[in-house]
Amino acid sequence: MKESIENEKDGFEQVEKDKIIERQLRFQDLLISISTKYINADLSNIDALVKKSLKQIGAFVEADRSYIFSYDFVNNTTSNTYEWCAEGIDPEIDNLQNIPIDYITHWLDAHKKGEAFYVEDVSLLPKDGEFGLRAIIEPQGIKSLITIPKIKNNELIGFIGFDSVKKINKYSDNEKNILFVFANMLVNVIQRKEHEELIKEQEQKKEELLKNLSVQNEELNEYAHAVSHDLKAPLVNIYTLIDWFIDDNKESLDENFSNLLKEILFDVEKMDFLIKGILDYSTIDKLESEDRLVDFNLVVDEVLQIVSIPDHIKFTVQKNLPSLYGNAWRFKQVFLNLIENAIKYSDKEEGIIEVGVTDKNKYFEFFVKDNGIGIHPDYFDQIFKVFTKLESTSSSSGIGLSIVKKIIKFYKGSIWIESEEGKGTTFYFTILKQ
Repeated sequence: MKESIENEKDGFEQVEKDKIIERQLRFQDLLISISTKYINADLSNIDALVKKSLKQIGAFVEADRSYIFSYDFVNNTTSNTYEWCAEGIDPEIDNLQNIPIDYITHWLDAHKKGEAFYVEDVSLLPKDGEFGLRAIIEPQGIKSLITIPKIKNNELIGFIGFDSVKKINKYSDNEKNILFVFANMLVNVIQRKEHEELIKEQEQKKEELLKNLSVQNEELNEYAHAVSHDLKAPLVNIYTLIDWFIDDNKESLDENFSNLLKEILFDVEKMDFLIKGILDYSTIDKLESEDRLVDFNLVVDEVLQIVSIPDHIKFTVQKNLPSLYGNAWRFKQVFLNLIENAIKYSDKEEGIIEVGVTDKNKYFEFFVKDNGIGIHPDYFDQIFKVFTKLESTSSSSGIGLSIVKKIIKFYKGSIWIESEEGKGTTFYFTILKQ
């Protein structure tokens, strides 16, 4: 009986340990997700991003209010800069501006040491007068609080905090460590924003910088062409020699050996496409030809003369496509890569590819639509990355869609896809009117 009770107790303790570990893992995953968003963030929207992350972290640790304060050691004050409150909790941000640092010497001392200031139960604090710690935080209904210092370049600049109003909240050492990481993330993203603002202040140096960049781009362009030529020359020789060898000895070659040689030819072809793709990608934004009014009807017609459309695919192009200012070669690259992509992933007996446009007032929204294999949503962003391919059986370089995105971005447009596996894909992209 005693052994049974102990086993049951051990089992209960193990379940509790598993819950703690599982919670810690979820907390870490949340932090990784927030970190990824910070890294890829458009810093013009940093305020909304910080507020959202405060809400996410605050809700996870079951706090009722989370906030960020900045220290001003010149005026010896501290101010609330961001705040999130759970439903039913009154905000305090307007009441917490330019608070004398003398009111919070308890956690300031901890922060200067790089430590968290943690009060598990406010009701247990000593009653040390109207300006004491308990007298300041208890009227706000706070039962527990924790504040984590923000340190930039070994300098204390502020803190993040979490108030628990509805219940007493306990923080494990692991949770405290994760909150320290979150504080560091906030410092980093704020530094990024400061750097961006510094760059804006240096706009007067733009002309000199652009001249230097222009020279460097020209040198890189020449280098890319030289390297491309030096790499492609031996590939041509290898391909030609192996092709001749196969043709001269096709009757006597062993099948396995013949297949091996064909595989080498396939790899050489892949390398040739890769080199061409890298060269195209590196020179997209370095073309020196002047922009002119480009008729997109002619652009698509010229692309259709280059690509080979299988008999089973019906290709339709909307009439009266617009004319826009730009570089004809760039625009051809966009349609060429999107149309070749649609052909490559056509899996129906009757394939359909459509090219069209919609007038959206300030810009044109083009589309290339197919009824091919489709793309899973998980890959919507990945396919635009350099060298990314959803399959490895073709000789394509995996750079085509990266080139398309770079061109569209060059013209300050955007590109996205809508797709359903088994039913097809539509690529949309926009180009501003000028």
